[in-house]
Order: sequence, then structure tokens, then C-alpha cells
Amino acid sequence: MTSPLSVLKVESSARREGSVTRRLADRVISELAAGPAGLDVVTRDVSLGLPVIDEAWVAANFTDPAERTAEQKARLALSDTLVAEVKAADVLVIGVPVYNFAIPAALKAWIDLVARARETFRYTENGPEGLMTGKRAIVLLASGGTPVGSEIDFASGYLRHILGFIGITDVTIVAADELMFAGEERILEAERGAERAVEALSAAA
Repeated sequence: MTSPLSVLKVESSARREGSVTRRLADRVISELAAGPAGLDVVTRDVSLGLPVIDEAWVAANFTDPAERTAEQKARLALSDTLVAEVKAADVLVIGVPVYNFAIPAALKAWIDLVARARETFRYTENGPEGLMTGKRAIVLLASGGTPVGSEIDFASGYLRHILGFIGITDVTIVAADELMFAGEERILEAERGAERAVEALSAAA
């Protein structure tokens, strides 16, 4: 019997009602759920708030795990949970509204808590090596006026880089961009793009 597909859905839009990225993420989950293996979905809504890393967190993170104090372990507990969610996932579905040409601060906070040496990447003689290999990511980007892939888009390139840095190189970006000009037609086009991304993922499985 085939094991269910494990999906981590990361939501970062500050909006609940009318959020394009949440709509697209739900569409991807619905398409994935139609597959024969079934689906296990964990949702992490980072827009609800995550702590920003500070000096105490950095000190705890760079202390050898065997030597960490109870206080340091507590400081890293949320990060440990977030890392475990990434490790358990076969597919990451990430909803990303473009705020001021880049990703939301809440999503950056999640990345800072997840991108950890010895956990999701490691340093070697040949440079950093991502440890989260064998996973795929579908990134759902929405913008009001920023063309995705343009010189003023500081979201999509960064996400490709940081996901690749931790070992996730199979990344599909579905863009519903320049919505102030294209509106619903662009959203529908993005939904079709999301469907194609799921089809390609299933075909490669």
C-alpha cells in the first residue's frame, strides 16, 4: 500500500479573506488530495507570528547539542518543531504575497528558524551542503504590481536560493502577479498553473 503524500503548507499572507495565495494554496492541496496515495497535510500559518531570532537564540543554536542547557533547549524548541515539519514533508506548498518587492517579514522569520547548520544544511570542505534533499516545493506568489522574475522582484529569486541552500532544488513557482492590472483573469491563469505544477509533480513521482 502506498504511503500518503506528506505536505507542509506554509501560509504567510496577512489577509484571511480574499487572499490570492491562500486561494492558490488551497487549490494545490485539493489537486494533490485527488491523487491515489492520499494526503497528510500540516499547515503552518506564519502570519500568526513567529519570534525573531536574537542573541540568546544564536548562542543556543551554535552550542553543541550535547552541551545545551535546559534554557537553550527551550529557546530552540519552536525552531526544532519547524525543522521537524520540513524534514517530514515530501512537498512544501508555500503561499507568498509580495510585500514591498520582497517576502513578508513573517516568512523571513520562519526561514531564519528553519535554515540551521547541522539540521537543514551543513558546512563541508567544498562549501555549504543542503540536507533537505529529495523534497519538492510549489511556491505560490501573488503581487499587486511587481512582475515576478523582473529586476524589482526580490522574492522569487531569494526563495529559490534559500530552498536550494537547504537542499530543495525542485522548486516550481506559480505567479499571480501584477494583479492591480490583470485582476481575476490573472488569478485564474495562476490556478491553471497550479494544476499543471501538481500534474508535473505526480508525473515525476
